[in-house]
Amino acid sequence: MHLKFACGLGVGLALLAAMPVQAQLPRQDPRNCVGQPEIRPLEPLSTKTARGETWFLVEVADDPREREFGLMCRRAVAPDRGMLFVFPRADIQAFWMRNTLIPLDIIYIDARGSIVSIANARPLDERPLPSSGPARFVLELAAGRAAQLGLKPGDRIHHRSIPRG
Repeated sequence: MHLKFACGLGVGLALLAAMPVQAQLPRQDPRNCVGQPEIRPLEPLSTKTARGETWFLVEVADDPREREFGLMCRRAVAPDRGMLFVFPRADIQAFWMRNTLIPLDIIYIDARGSIVSIANARPLDERPLPSSGPARFVLELAAGRAAQLGLKPGDRIHHRSIPRG
């Protein structure tokens, strides 16, 4: 689930400020959690590292409601699947795991497709995990996939929404 914070000198203060509107989503009982259905059609996305290229099929969350709910209440994410969050502009992004039942790798990506930072998110943890710099895209993968692929800041992500840089 996405939390929005301002970019710039006020980032630290923004992280301490009252939670934004998205934080008003109620906590759900994990046994009866209801999220959004899979976003179709699935789209190809690739990661490019020193080890090579890896392909995924991703759901694309490109409107506020889809970004707000993300992978909430899902019980699994296949190793070759994920969700790409597309934002209108690059900014500090912060995600949390309210109602998210599975561990995830959260990969923050700048406007040109370069990885800014990677966070490892634990299920149901509501602490914000901010990007280390402005990100326009965020890729969520099953926990551990980023390490398996050797993803690191500076590596590239390719998708139709990301300009080639």
